Formats: sequence, C-alpha cells, structure tokens
Amino acid sequence: MHRPRLSVPLPTVTHMTTFRAGFTLWNMVKAARELTEQASVLERIDAVLRVMGGFGGTYGKGRPLVNALEDVAQDALLHEDFELAQRFQRFAAYAGGELFLDILEMYYDERARRRSEEHMRRMTAMGADRAVAALDVMCRDRPDATAADARDLFLGIALSVGHLGLGTGDGGIQLSSKEMKWLQKYGHMELLLRNLPRPASVEAASRMMSDALEEADAGMLAQLLELKARRVGLEALRTAVEDSASSESTLHACLKNQEWIFGGAYVAELARRQYTPDAILDIPLLRGDGSLHVVELKRANVEHLVIRPSGHLMLGAPVHHAVSQAQNYLRTLDENRPTILADYGVDTRRASATVVIGHPKYVGASITPQELAETLRTYNTHSTRIEVITYGTLLESAARMLALSSALQDTDSAEEPAA
Repeated sequence: MHRPRLSVPLPTVTHMTTFRAGFTLWNMVKAARELTEQASVLERIDAVLRVMGGFGGTYGKGRPLVNALEDVAQDALLHEDFELAQRFQRFAAYAGGELFLDILEMYYDERARRRSEEHMRRMTAMGADRAVAALDVMCRDRPDATAADARDLFLGIALSVGHLGLGTGDGGIQLSSKEMKWLQKYGHMELLLRNLPRPASVEAASRMMSDALEEADAGMLAQLLELKARRVGLEALRTAVEDSASSESTLHACLKNQEWIFGGAYVAELARRQYTPDAILDIPLLRGDGSLHVVELKRANVEHLVIRPSGHLMLGAPVHHAVSQAQNYLRTLDENRPTILADYGVDTRRASATVVIGHPKYVGASITPQELAETLRTYNTHSTRIEVITYGTLLESAARMLALSSALQDTDSAEEPAA
C-alpha cells in the first residue's frame, strides 16, 4: 500500500527559518482541494485557506501555516492518498523556507514544467556537444582509438567529477540565491527520453534499450526503482554512521522518509512531528493498525555506551538518558491520547518507541560486538515499550531485508512466463 518513492538528497543549506506564503501557494492549495473527496482532508485544507486569508488577503504565513499544511499531509497519509500527502508536504516545506517556489511551480505548474524541460534540453545538448569535442580531440591525437577507448575517456571524466566540491570558507565558493535554486531544482528533476529519433540500425536499437526493459512491466520497473532508492539511502546512512563527526541532525537527514529501514511493520513516516507542546519527535512512524511508534535518534559515536564498573557489563549514562527521554514522550502521548486522536487521527495510547544510539566500532577494543549485543539484549528483555538498538544493528537488519527483497525480485523475474 506504500507507493514506491525515489528519493534524491538535497544540498544542505544552513540558514535562519524564512517563512513564505503568497498568491501562488494559495492558488495551488485551492486547486489541490479538488483532488480529494475525504471530508476530514477537505476540512484541513479549508483550515489552511483560512490561515492564508483568501484571494487578495494577507496570505498569512509562519508556523501556523506550516502546521496547517502538515496536518493536511498527515490526514491524507491516514487515508492512503500518498500523492496528495506528498503535495502538501512540499507545500509545507516551501512555507517553512525549505523549498524554493521554483520547485513547487515545476511540480504543479505546467508552464513552469515546460520551461524547466527546455532548460534541461539545452543543458543536455551542451553536454553532448562537449562530448563530441572531447571525442574529436581523442581521435586527432589517437587515430587508432576504439570504442573501448572512448568509454574509458568518459568514465575517467565521470570519476573526476567526484573530486569537485563546494567550500564555505576562504577560497571556497559561495553560491548565490539563484544558483542555489537551480541546484535544488536539479535535485528534484528526473530526465526522461521521449520520442527518440529512429535508430540507424537494429543493432543500434538493441544497444539503446536493454532486453530487461523490453520485457519489464510498469510494476516491475517501479519495484526496481524502489530497490535502487533504498540501496542509495542505506549507503548514505552507512557513510554518515562511519563518520565519527556525524551529528544527530546528519543521521536524521539520512533516515528521513526511509521508514522501511525500521522494518515492514510501518506504513509511513508521519508528516507531523509535534503532537504536544513539549515534545518534538525525531521520527514518528505509523503502524498498520493506525498506532504511533516513536524513533529517538542519538549520535553513532557515543562514549561510555557500555561500561564495566564491577566485572559485569551494563549500559552507560547516555543510553539511560535517551531512554528516559523516550519514556517522557510516551507518558505525554498517553496523557493526551483523546486530544491527539481527535485532532490528528493518530492513536497514541500505548505507543512504543525505539532508541537508536551508538555503534560497535566506537565502543572500544575491550568490549566486543558480541558482548555489546548481549548487553542490549539483556536490557531489552526487561523493557516492554522501548527498545534500544545500535546503528550497527539497524544497518545489518536493513541490509538483510534489502537483500531478501532483491532476491524475491530476481525470483519473480525468473518465473515470469516467456512472451
């Protein structure tokens, strides 16, 4: 029921929150109202329009607008309307200063989309022209060059691009607002080839389109895209965990909208992170039965994750602090269950939690990964609503699940009858 999604990391920009609103957003919200017949979703969209003030109004902005847009996204998620939920999540990101208006226009304004397509065509043509120039130089210097030599040339160029970077200090590059808009837009774009010219020969056609794509149906392609996106997301998380300097916010960014990493029991990551005034949840997950599961994230590089004060291993103070924080969240959610259920449609009674903290590589040579695992297993045995795991366990579990999904995909492909 969870629709495939291909996530593309966006450039991280450090800035003060700049709330946005205006006629374009108001118009898009009003148009989106025609896309649903769910009464509760319509009520929340009307609440957004009231906050904005209507045509010719002040287009009220700020945190109330962001919250109202997130409420629409969450209610749409609960009704399994994932496209509408994603639309309002993007609206909320724009209103909260995380997306530029150009991105919304590209998604939901046909004329803006055509302008973007034209720009991409020009950029692609420019790249192809540069490729031809590079081949001309190679053929001039090496008249006996082969197709394999040309492939090696472009592979080398592609690998060299990985050494380019953007700095922020002296000697680095400070991007202008306009350049940041284009960089962010590229992060949201996918390049599609449509109505290609007829190939010169059958052999050329076979090189352009693989046999797999020739036989694959839309469902199989969607699954392949989802598996690829998951591999990219898992590798990004692994890289962040292995960097000892990674902060909680860095790890959070890698896990955002990656609920599959926590197991198959979760339908989606909820749009709203705050249900009570004094608790902002790291990752709120929705179970299949409509109940809430809270994920509390801490750093991977944690000193004193496990200690041995008197011969026996036990969890250190950072773990107990994180568990106490999760306990307070669950208590607050229990106490406010009727209000949260009525306002947001999420059942928080007896909600559960997972604390992700530490990694075996940072524990120290005196304590083995097996000893760490046994210590956590002993602790979790005596806890009913909160589980503590390390990023190592999270990565291993997600990798196994991804490998199983890939194996099933291969099996399904092999069992398909020949046309």
